[in-house]
Amino acid sequence: MDESRRNFLKIAGCSAMGVAWGVPVLRAVGQALEAEPAPGALTGKRWALAMDIQKCMRPDVMRACQQVCHRLHNVPKIDDPEEEVKWIWSEKYDNVFPNKVHKFTSDSLKGRPVLVLCNHCERPSCVRVCPTQATWKREDGVVMMDMHRCIGCRYCIVACPYGSRSFNWSDPRPNIKPDIDPEFPTRSQGVVEKCNLCAERLAKGLGPACVDAANQVAGEGAMYFGDLGDPNSEIVRVLRSRHSMQRRPALGTEPHVFYLVSTSKRSELKQKPNDFVVPVLEE
Repeated sequence: MDESRRNFLKIAGCSAMGVAWGVPVLRAVGQALEAEPAPGALTGKRWALAMDIQKCMRPDVMRACQQVCHRLHNVPKIDDPEEEVKWIWSEKYDNVFPNKVHKFTSDSLKGRPVLVLCNHCERPSCVRVCPTQATWKREDGVVMMDMHRCIGCRYCIVACPYGSRSFNWSDPRPNIKPDIDPEFPTRSQGVVEKCNLCAERLAKGLGPACVDAANQVAGEGAMYFGDLGDPNSEIVRVLRSRHSMQRRPALGTEPHVFYLVSTSKRSELKQKPNDFVVPVLEE
């Protein structure tokens, strides 16, 4: 039996098993995902990220975001573009926003690299196609990935319209440089992985590492992270006062990574006493 047929039967068998188990399995999985957040965790109704597209086009900002993200999450460095694994990376503006490009598009945007990552969509197509529920969306909007449940079918890679998922064609551990961080689990050959919006940091009361890195390098306002469910949050105020874009919104996935493309209105963004609520950490 050739390898492709063997892999197909493996996928089909696992899918059939999942159907046979039916409701009991789904109920067990649902209960496991409803665990209460740890004391001190950041909690929100709907997490989102917004980035100033001009500030985040700076090479030093992009490099800082990529380095800290890939280091903290043990993302391997593989030079072969057909096998590379990435959580946050850059693509040309023309590819990121194909419906926003025309012959009068500013040279400061056209052809320039733009930071991209998983969009943590409201209606993630990747979740709908996964036969083992290895990927799912939390109540706070973070789209998660359980590499232990992944059977490597790659349906989610095909379904994602943003190219946000990577497949480990080989054991990634030899390609993790400089050293493996023991605080975050490594993956194995044959599984899919992607950005998890630093869920492990949220559990500790910290925001995404890329947001901290961008703001340290380019100054406050390079990136924002916050709760769209809180009408008084900083990210909501920013999105209301500045023009922003999403990637391919017509597809109906409703991405929750926003790109700020206009100058901020200082009068609207100026903080006033008690005009917004900072997420309260549980004691």
